[in-house]
Amino acid sequence: MSENTTEVVIGGLVLAVALGFVVYTGQKTGVSARPGGYELTASFRAADGVTVGTDVRLAGVKVGRVTDIGLDPETYRAETVFTVREGIQVPDDSAVAVSSEGLLGGNFVEIMPGGSPFYFSPGDEIEFTQGSVSLVGLLMKFVSGQEDEDSAQ
Repeated sequence: MSENTTEVVIGGLVLAVALGFVVYTGQKTGVSARPGGYELTASFRAADGVTVGTDVRLAGVKVGRVTDIGLDPETYRAETVFTVREGIQVPDDSAVAVSSEGLLGGNFVEIMPGGSPFYFSPGDEIEFTQGSVSLVGLLMKFVSGQEDEDSAQ
């Protein structure tokens, strides 16, 4: 009977440590049941590499995440909904862009703040957007030696 009780106690301890690890990991990675903050929307021509859960950053600091992404059938643009942490006010002349962490890194949504004294309200749409840039397309242009037609004139 003593061995059985010891096994149950040790098993319970292992489960408690595992649960603690899961909670700690969820807090550190920003994964939680509720996103928190307020929502803003933006429409991109190309949103390659952006999925639900993608980081939203301001000055390189994570301030939110993408909560929904879909295609607008009328404009054929990627409609994204993302959260911004409470207490962070985004000027209403700000822009958002799909940026890359590098050649091998993933993409994230970057907020580039403007200088307006007025701020977005929850649910507002950011109109100034820049979609993702295809690194493969850029490399192909570089390798083939093609110039932009605008810069050649």
